[in-house]
Amino acid sequence: MNPASTNRLIRSLFLLTVAASTHAADLRVSTDFEGGSAKVESIDQAARVIRFMPDGNPQRGWSCWWYLRVDGVAKDERLTLDLAASDRPTRNNGQDTSKPLASIWAMPARATFSTDGKTWQHTAPGKKQDARILYEVTGTGGPLWIAWGPPFTPRDTDALLAEVEKQLPAAKSFELARTREGRPVRGLRVSEATTPNPPGIWVHARQHAWESGSCWVARGFTEWLAGDDADAKWLRTHAEVFVVPIMDVDNAATGNGGKEANPRDHNRDWDDHPVYPEVAAAQQRLRTLVKENRLAVFLDLHNPGPGDPTFFFVLEPQFLKEPMIAQCNRFVELAYGRISKIKPLIPMSNRPKTTGASYHPLWRNMSANWVCVNGNPDTVSLCLETIWNYENSTTTGYRAVGQHLGRATADYLRERASAVPRP
Repeated sequence: MNPASTNRLIRSLFLLTVAASTHAADLRVSTDFEGGSAKVESIDQAARVIRFMPDGNPQRGWSCWWYLRVDGVAKDERLTLDLAASDRPTRNNGQDTSKPLASIWAMPARATFSTDGKTWQHTAPGKKQDARILYEVTGTGGPLWIAWGPPFTPRDTDALLAEVEKQLPAAKSFELARTREGRPVRGLRVSEATTPNPPGIWVHARQHAWESGSCWVARGFTEWLAGDDADAKWLRTHAEVFVVPIMDVDNAATGNGGKEANPRDHNRDWDDHPVYPEVAAAQQRLRTLVKENRLAVFLDLHNPGPGDPTFFFVLEPQFLKEPMIAQCNRFVELAYGRISKIKPLIPMSNRPKTTGASYHPLWRNMSANWVCVNGNPDTVSLCLETIWNYENSTTTGYRAVGQHLGRATADYLRERASAVPRP
């Protein structure tokens, strides 16, 4: 073989080696971690495509949440995630149905991914193909975590509470209850008030486990509350604040949807005989604040439907009395004034949406409604729905909503304190 032929052969072998090394590792999918959930249909190793669907148990809530780890993606390699909706019959309105959940609930316009399992960002907009949607992610040579939205697990609650306790001596974590499966439901109490019986503020999130964005709003609220902002300092010294980042801990941990769980979900469980220990424990603490005539604000954090703007739920006005109606409306006005100015914009409506029998058979058992009925005459009780299917619905955007929600709470409490002397 002459030198030229030898060189060509060596060059060809080199190029073949490079091409082979680009896809040397098989793609591997795992979900055996906290919050993980996905049913892999197939993996095309040559095309680098993973076909999958959500794997939640419909008896434990809507099968729309998914969260997986992928190993074997080379640096600068393009990975395609080909998602279908769950094919399992879902539950709705407290009943089993014969139909799967509509695909739009499982298919955000942009998926969320991370290269370290901690910092989350959006993919480019997914590409719809018939009943499926395709998301693309570029590898960095290490594992990739891809999810429906930014995950927030019970371990993240532990980390957040530990961080805030270390930062602020006035912050003390507590265990609200143990779940039916034995997991702790943890919260944080923050107060530097020196006067007895200061106004009480209660904030909780994630009564529906798939609504992970609500946890990031709660995180933003908590981080703001513990920080150096003048309004945060004022609120700490004039109120007693409780934050529970995850109410449905069991389903958040196991990767199930939570909403419409059997026999009912957390936000349909607020009556005299709750199914969930954490709901009963929250009711007990809230009743104590009411008995002491100091439940000022109750906020239940959620994410809405795929096409919904952000709005507040408020109990039907005919079941309320003044001054509760005026106080709720004023809080919405103050919150809108704060949140609507967030840059980059997260759309928000200043028109509260009402609930009623047409919304759900157990509408009276929703937490914000229960507090309206059982709270003090001037208690503000609201459910904040933060839009999730939007380009700015990121961890940064969610946390900004939480921060401004905190500022609105301080605005409201300061205004109320100057206008209505408390006994």
